[in-house]
Amino acid sequence: MKNNYTSIAEIYSKWAFNLKNIDIPEEVQNKLQIIVMDSIGLMASAKKEPYVVSLINALKENGNCILVGHEYKTSPFNASIINGTSVHGEDFDDTFEGTPVHVGAVMVPAMLSAVQANNLSGSEFLRGLAIGSELICRLALVAPTAVHRQGFHPTAIFGAFGSSIGISSVIGSDIKQMSSALGVVGSMASGIIEYLAEGTSTKRLHPGWAAGCGYQSANIAKSGFIGPRTVFEGKHGAFSSFAKDTIEPNFSHITDQLGTRWECTNLAIKPYACGTMAQPFIDCAIKLRDKISNIEEIDKIIAQVGEGTVHRLWEPLKEKQSPSSPYGAKFSVPYCIAIGILDGEAGLMQFTDSRLKDSELMKLTSKISYEINPKDEYPKNYSGNIKVFKKNGEILSANQPSLRGGKKDPLSIKEVYKKFEANLNFAGIKKNEIKKLSKFVENIFKTKDFKNLSEIDFN
Repeated sequence: MKNNYTSIAEIYSKWAFNLKNIDIPEEVQNKLQIIVMDSIGLMASAKKEPYVVSLINALKENGNCILVGHEYKTSPFNASIINGTSVHGEDFDDTFEGTPVHVGAVMVPAMLSAVQANNLSGSEFLRGLAIGSELICRLALVAPTAVHRQGFHPTAIFGAFGSSIGISSVIGSDIKQMSSALGVVGSMASGIIEYLAEGTSTKRLHPGWAAGCGYQSANIAKSGFIGPRTVFEGKHGAFSSFAKDTIEPNFSHITDQLGTRWECTNLAIKPYACGTMAQPFIDCAIKLRDKISNIEEIDKIIAQVGEGTVHRLWEPLKEKQSPSSPYGAKFSVPYCIAIGILDGEAGLMQFTDSRLKDSELMKLTSKISYEINPKDEYPKNYSGNIKVFKKNGEILSANQPSLRGGKKDPLSIKEVYKKFEANLNFAGIKKNEIKKLSKFVENIFKTKDFKNLSEIDFN
């Protein structure tokens, strides 16, 4: 590339450098406040989970950054990793339709670490959150499904870039340092999806690692270290490396209408604690449950699915019909349909060891399989279609036309708060402390410092 070429990273960095809080529309601020509420509630809800405890034991380093849900404070890097893992741990966090990425699990921990480490206010928190969140969403539009098909987790890859630019924008970096930070974090981004094989915990770690790498890259670049400015579009850039080359990238999505079109307003809040594309099928199952008095009536259940979801949510079919772990069950549509029929909900309590051992549930799960629907709109739209075939010949069918909680069918503020409260109750947080935390979130973009977060009793 010629020296006078302006790269995509430089264009985005220039926009980020010049963005003022007054330029962030109220609609964007409102959505990001919801994302913060959802993310902080999930951080606290995971405080006793073994994967969180193991990270705290592994990453022992004193610092001034809060681990939400714990009295212990640690370094910004470690806090980003642990808080990010906590948000995404149960796959109950926000998602972006198209190429599903989880923004809050990266950006909220990243910005919490940045503002605490640098004694910044809520206004800086908002600006960095908006800049980084928008980049993650725009990157997800460049080559839909291509990153997953290449074997990588989009949140892990795109999240690192969002965290990097968000933090760079509030620590005093100039345009060159911002674009260098993006170039640096491109070599830190990682996250393979082999966790699908047995439902292991590496996916949980991906957003936290992305948040932490963003923090490191921003500081490395601010010190004068140079990264490649063609990190996105270059011959060996992120999309050449992390995306299937049969899907042509459209880089215009990253820079077109910056500041006038905000993709992060389309972030979806999940109603269920499982994989994004499984959610519409749970809604289908819930719609039919009152018409099924006994699962012995059921001969089989067939779901019509988009081809692009099969390798993550349906195959190998025997594993999906009998998940190896509660975490693996979150990425099994047969399991999710079964709990929709039996429980009528799919919260944190539905994905536990004890629930997984239920013989009636496993019997129903074994009856559920799929067929590919060539007309399915995935990845443009997440829908669900199932047919229940009864032994008496009756056929029940249900359709969910779009992702509930998504841009076509958003959750109300009341529903989001109810989820926030339920997640904190799951963690055993006292009612008065939930109210204090809710008040903190309500005023987070106006706060002068983040020390009052330390005053919340999460025990």
